[in-house]
Amino acid sequence: MSRKQVILGAQFPGVNNFTVWSDPQAGSQIAFSSFRRFAETVERGRFDFIFLAEGLRIREQKGRFHELDVAGRPNTLAILSALASVTRHVGLIGTLTTTFNEPYPLARQLATLDILSEGRAGWNVVTSPGAFTGANFRRGDHLPYAQRYERARDFIEAARRLWAGGSFAAHGRHFDIAGATDAAPLPQGAPVIAQAGDSDEGRELAASHADLIYSRHGTLEEGQAFYADVKGRLTRYGRSRDALKILPGAHFVLGDTPEEAKARYRAIRLQQVSPKGAIAFLEQVWNRDLSAYDPDGPLPEVEPDVSANLSQGHANRYDDRLETAKAWRALAESEGLSIRDLIIRVTERKQFIGTPQQIAEEIDRHVQEDAADGFVFAPHLTPGGFDEFVAKVVPELQDRGIFRREYEEASLRGHLGLAA
Repeated sequence: MSRKQVILGAQFPGVNNFTVWSDPQAGSQIAFSSFRRFAETVERGRFDFIFLAEGLRIREQKGRFHELDVAGRPNTLAILSALASVTRHVGLIGTLTTTFNEPYPLARQLATLDILSEGRAGWNVVTSPGAFTGANFRRGDHLPYAQRYERARDFIEAARRLWAGGSFAAHGRHFDIAGATDAAPLPQGAPVIAQAGDSDEGRELAASHADLIYSRHGTLEEGQAFYADVKGRLTRYGRSRDALKILPGAHFVLGDTPEEAKARYRAIRLQQVSPKGAIAFLEQVWNRDLSAYDPDGPLPEVEPDVSANLSQGHANRYDDRLETAKAWRALAESEGLSIRDLIIRVTERKQFIGTPQQIAEEIDRHVQEDAADGFVFAPHLTPGGFDEFVAKVVPELQDRGIFRREYEEASLRGHLGLAA
């Protein structure tokens, strides 16, 4: 049996809580020179695609901008269009919401990106929640949870009719549109559709409509369970197992020895979760001003306030604060964790830590043992966070025969082994 090939995506850091802006090597998150260097590095590493996350409104906490958020991130489609002119092979996937966009203009914009990039466009479909975000748009409210996914399905189907060319129509609960598109035939037929979501609704949307699904899991066993579940849903939609690629998000820390890598990882996590940042993160659950507490001390003795929201936007992410606090207390007490150490633990994502050989071996294992089809890696630095990975890990993957030495296909669909 031939060995599965690894898919590699590269997330430009910034819209997250893991970018280290205080590091002397950190650069601009808005200058085109940063995006260009990042893109040229990952293309040199023969990555499948670049991925841009997007935040539609800066998070707020205690009435102030959340300090870990990026201010001034340029428009996603504008960035990707500019990168199409300085790259030749790497795919370009952008996050764009179905909640606050409309099918006709967004489908045309994505079609334009696909044409300009000669078949390298991708769309990460997200269903943005919240009246806080919606206040930036025509409506200040938001759709109920189930309707957001229903709208996303209708949105993708309408977009695909537009990409098919000629006349189109989409009549339903969320859209009532008809007309004719002036878009030229797309080089890869249609942009690659990506979707992120571990919920049952998210998995079902991916199984029915997506080409890629981003996932989050920390162990091989969790990845295998997710992989089996989502791949098992494809047959009900008449799709093969290879029609949907599963790509967990992950991070990496390299060292010349395992000990050096572990020490670097601890240093990076301390940069990512500063004392002030630990308190700010805890406030999102406790919903109280905790600035008087020592981040190197124990958790607050008071219980969370569930009467109002101290945080707005993505920072307001905990539906059951009392249960979350209970679980965090149990973890802190069992392992003797301070506030800062607890936040370091609970905000941790999938990490590959070790020498280049160890990391390549672990990536290989996850892919060959059906825990993933590859990974979307995100570095902690911008724009040079992938320099070391490209120089040291990619050659190890190539030597194992599981990653390309040269691009062989022209389109993003071709890179990923997806039908046009």
